[in-house]
Parts: sequence; C-alpha cells; structure tokens
Amino acid sequence: MARTRLIAAMILTYVAFAMLLNSVGTVILQSISSFHVTKPEASTLEGFKDITIAIVSFLTASYLPRIGLRNALIGALLLAIAACTVMPLAGSFGAAQLHFAMVGAAFAVAKVVVYSMIGLVTDDARHHASLTSLIEGMFMVGVLSSYWVFSAFIDPTGLRWLNAYWVLAVIPALALAFILSASLDERRTHAGEEAADEQGPPLVAMLRLAALPLVLVFIVCAFVFVLIEQGIGTWLPTFNNEVLHLPAQMSVQAASLFAACIALGRFGAGAVMARFDWYPVLNICLAVLAALIILVLPLADGLRPVPIESWRDAPIAAFLFPMIGFALAPIYPTIISVMLSAMPNRHHPSLMGLVVVFSALGGTTGSLITGALFAHLDGRTAFTLMLVPTALLAAGLFLLRRRIRASETATAQPA
Repeated sequence: MARTRLIAAMILTYVAFAMLLNSVGTVILQSISSFHVTKPEASTLEGFKDITIAIVSFLTASYLPRIGLRNALIGALLLAIAACTVMPLAGSFGAAQLHFAMVGAAFAVAKVVVYSMIGLVTDDARHHASLTSLIEGMFMVGVLSSYWVFSAFIDPTGLRWLNAYWVLAVIPALALAFILSASLDERRTHAGEEAADEQGPPLVAMLRLAALPLVLVFIVCAFVFVLIEQGIGTWLPTFNNEVLHLPAQMSVQAASLFAACIALGRFGAGAVMARFDWYPVLNICLAVLAALIILVLPLADGLRPVPIESWRDAPIAAFLFPMIGFALAPIYPTIISVMLSAMPNRHHPSLMGLVVVFSALGGTTGSLITGALFAHLDGRTAFTLMLVPTALLAAGLFLLRRRIRASETATAQPA
C-alpha cells in the first residue's frame, strides 16, 4: 500500500511540474500581449526556469540522499504550491520571472528525487523502464492538461488567465498529501557511501562521474534532446498565432496536440522497448522527426490572416506539425532508463543531477535560439533549423551505444 501511495505521489509530482514548467510557452504568448514585453524579453522566462534548475540541481543533487529523498520531495512540493500563489497575487512580468525561478528550484529537487525513487520501488531493469515510461507519459499528460487549463481562462483583454494558477496549485497539494502518508526505505541510496566519501565531497564525486566518457556522451544527448523538445514546445503557441494566424486561445489549444502526441508515444514506448533494441527504434524516431519537419513546414508558406472561428477553418499544418511529438516521445525516457539501469543506486541522484543540469541548459538554449530566430527571421525558418540538432542527436546516440557496449564488455570480463 505504501508503494502504491509513493508511485501516486511520484506521478502527481510529475504532472504538477509538467503543468507549471510547460506553461512557459503560454505565459510567453500572454506576456507579450498582457505585459507588453518584446519576444527576446519574453524568452528570458525560460532562462529563469532552466538556469535555476541547473544551479539548484548542481548544488543539491548529490546531497539529497543525506537529506532524505522523502523530505526533499516534501520541501519541493511546498515551494511549488507557494510559486502558484505568486502569479495571481502579483500579476506582472517580474512576478512571472520569480514564479519560474521558484518552480525551477523545486523541480530541480523533485526530478532527482523521483528518478532516484524509481530504483527503490522497482526490482529489475524491465520494471524500471516500464515505470519510467509511465511517469514520463504522465508528465506529458500534465503538459497537455496545462494548455487546456490556461485556454479556459484566456480572454482577449485583462489578466484573467492568471487565475489558472489557483487550479494548478491543487495538483502539488495532492502529491504532498500522498507523500506525507507514505514511508520510504532509502537504505539502498546509502549503500557504498563509505567508498564514496573517500573520493571527496559529493560535488567532487559528481564532477568525477561527469568526466566518465559514457556519462559525458549521455548528458550531451540529454542536452540536445531537450534543446529540440523545448525549442519547439515553448514557441509552438507563438508559431500557431503568428505563422498560422490562429487566435490566441486556439493557438494554445493547438499546441496541446504536441503534448498529446508525446504522451501517447511515451505510453506506447514501454511496450515497444520491451520487444526491440533501443538503438534502432530511436534512430527510426529521429528519421521520422526529420521527415515531418521537411514535409509539413512548407504547408505554412503563404498563409494570410483570415477569420478563424472554428477548427474547421484552421490550416492543416496546425494538426500535422504536432505529430512530431510521436517521434520525440521514446527518446528521453529510454536513454535515461538505459543509463540508470546500468548504474548502482548510489549513483542515481548524482547522475540525475547531471541530467537535470544539462537538460535545463538545453531547454534554455533551445528557447533562446528559437526566440531569436523568430524575432530576426521567421517561425518557419526557426523550426526548420531544428534539423541541425536532430542530426547532432543521431550522432550522439551512435556514440552512446558504442560506450554502453564497451562498458558492458569491460564489466563482463573476469578480473
């Protein structure tokens, strides 16, 4: 029963942070109209979120087992609830920056805790991958829900959309209730601490872990993937509004299709990965991603502003482009599960700390680059150039597979 409550707390935590973190695209769109900021200024919201995630994760991830995973998650959820109250009470662009900094700090802790807890509530690599895919799939359900919650509060004028945060505060409150009612055996996260202490302070041990060739290739892959996902996801509402000329409310709702495709793709990824080797599957995903970018974006050429009163009036690109979410879906949870399954439990917090740091940096980089391209070129060009990091990710996965095989061979050889 305690295990069920822990899994429920982990899932709700991920849903809560999905809704809060990925509201940044909607907030960028609304900040431009409500707070009258420029696109480059609005894109800094991603930085307040992701830079905070990177800094807090780097400073705290390796210490979390000593603090206690359960205690750390309780603190993160309390901070998330507090962040939800800042936006509707203050109602300014500065409040939005503060909000995303608070959410980023809380998520930096929560993500490391949740992924470390997966190893404590599962018994083998297969169940680890299954629960990882489920939690990441529910993350995208949260992203999808966020678009629709905000669209329900958006009106052409005023700040009514800020009231959506009162609704969002309920989810971390529920997660907090579940984690408070469950106990967690954390002894496996402390196994080998004596040997780790001999290598120096936790931050030094984390940096040594990052220097391993296998881990280095892995975190680069995570960085590039998040650059692609956040670059598209954050600016998709603006793309729908400015390039496809959808109304603001429909722009946000149409962007939810991207999240829906990722969610469905991740729910199905568990079954696919149980039957097929991860490397060819992920390469097929990248090929499909590139093909959709090349084939679908030209459909946005030459569109002119026309009255759009219903979904029947929306251009076909609004429905086809979000399908790249299916191609992106399996990549992130798969590479993380592959790495965590190959590492001792005591390394999971440090490894996830590195993932969170570089994922945050990738998200900020993707948002800033895409925002600059939107401002100086156009939305179609900005999204077309995602082919470059897609090619880099394909190269990274090739190197990752080679390093994993080399590591497995070295481990299998007798001493």
